[in-house]
Amino acid sequence: MRMSKMYLHTLREVPSEAEVPSHQLLLRAGMIKKLASGVYGYMPLGHRVLRKIEQIIREEMDAKGAQELLMSAIQPAELWKESGRWYDFGPEMFRLKDRNGREFCLGPTHEEVFTEIVRNELKSYKELPVNLYQIQTKYRDEKRPRFGLMRGREFIMKDAYSFDRDWEGLDKSYRDMYDAYSRIFTRCGLEFRAVEADTGAMGGSDSHEFTALSDYGEGVIAYCESCDFAATVEKAPCMLDLPPQDTEEKDLEEIHTPQAGTIEELTSFLNIPAHQTAKTLLFKVRDKIVAAVLRGDRELNETKLLNVLKVPEHELEFASAEDILKYTGAAVGFAGPVGLKGIQMIVDEEIPHMKNIVVGANKTDYHLLNVNYGRDFRADQIADLKQIQEGDRCPQCSAPVKLARGIEVGQIFKLGTKYSQAMGATYMDENIQEQPIVMGCYGIGVSRTMAAVIEQHHDEDGIIWPLSVAPYHVIITIVNVADEKQHALGEKIYQELLKQNVEVLLDDRKERAGVKFKDADLLGIPIRITVGKKASEGVVEYKLRKEKEKKELSYEEAVESIIQLIRDAEVFGR
Repeated sequence: MRMSKMYLHTLREVPSEAEVPSHQLLLRAGMIKKLASGVYGYMPLGHRVLRKIEQIIREEMDAKGAQELLMSAIQPAELWKESGRWYDFGPEMFRLKDRNGREFCLGPTHEEVFTEIVRNELKSYKELPVNLYQIQTKYRDEKRPRFGLMRGREFIMKDAYSFDRDWEGLDKSYRDMYDAYSRIFTRCGLEFRAVEADTGAMGGSDSHEFTALSDYGEGVIAYCESCDFAATVEKAPCMLDLPPQDTEEKDLEEIHTPQAGTIEELTSFLNIPAHQTAKTLLFKVRDKIVAAVLRGDRELNETKLLNVLKVPEHELEFASAEDILKYTGAAVGFAGPVGLKGIQMIVDEEIPHMKNIVVGANKTDYHLLNVNYGRDFRADQIADLKQIQEGDRCPQCSAPVKLARGIEVGQIFKLGTKYSQAMGATYMDENIQEQPIVMGCYGIGVSRTMAAVIEQHHDEDGIIWPLSVAPYHVIITIVNVADEKQHALGEKIYQELLKQNVEVLLDDRKERAGVKFKDADLLGIPIRITVGKKASEGVVEYKLRKEKEKKELSYEEAVESIIQLIRDAEVFGR
């Protein structure tokens, strides 16, 4: 492609709206354009990167026997009502009606649609297993779209659905997809971890999340260097790990604690460690109030609480100050478990093992000392509610765990019979007995993967694309297009590389050399050939974007090095 003919508009300044490197660089490189909050269009270079990622996905999915199709993004509400998710999915779903009042949604995912296809057409065990996938635009009305392509209202996703006779078949389909995903993200040049994850709104049993490590990721994973344990913090179980406790229960005592409405203020006022306190968090769930009680130095894991309550995320919200006053008789910050009435109480599993803890007294500016579970209060349920922290004991080997930030680029789920039973997707087995189809689903954020690659591959000058997903492999920069010898040599190299099926840009613009070099670095093209003053000698400058070193080569050597590098990188596919 000749850059003099290319639709390309780069920016020198960082857009004020962009908070993370991938968002900044995609906008500056002219690869995406914002249409509305969380909605972006893809310009020619950005679209080429997407197509590269999609091609890698197709190759690996096809290699596992999956078959590609394409379904509509508009889905009838009846299917979602059959599965029970029309109301459970919550406000993130874009809902609409046609002129006749029939309800639809813009698909955030496609479990219901694919189940509908299979239940109407696959009837015999002889037709199973099947794995169907698509690469398509999805829609979710995010409350706070942010970070460019990493959390948008519209995004490109590969979603696949496997259909098996039994759980043993699902186990194999799941392993196949695990392997395919590992190859896909490796080929995209990502450093990633596959970790155990919560199933969330998709439901089912087992799930693994593929997380690209990044300081700018919204997700956090916990992992152990002494064993193979790795999980998202939402999923990671916490071991009981209590500090030394009193051996005897002391008498209950009320104490005046003015303006000590937070754990920090309370511990400072009483001069005690936070692990000697417990906090009581009140939530509104539908029309009920729920109390969650956990150690003062712990953070509540809302996903674990949602799983205990068996409610979707949008139905859990913090209780208002008015509700707290109504149910506890106290201002915010002074709620406690002793004497609470008309409230469902769930306590973290550490609480019953603690002695003589300090809790809110359900009385403004007062706390209770020496509170003990069993003697002073009891819960409706005991569960693991806490979020794992750095240094907590590994649930597999008890070594200290570590935390790392990351970007979720893919997730796989064992759905089991959640959708097939709800929607009547069955087959006839060898004994002519009707059986529910056993399902799995497997998603990759294609546009998010594009952002994740940039988060891991950039410097202060711009993007550094891996060869496998770069919009072009090579950029030839002609320093002075008015110089006939420079122009002729640049054109010669350009034509030779095209004959070798190398994807190449020829920067033949009538721009200053400095502008061209800055654009080359910003765009992140992996290999740069500079045709300058030594063009008359057939000598060019050869430079890899990921390296600082430049070297002079004859143009023949440069062409040979490019072809060999591309072949070694296997960018031409499987």
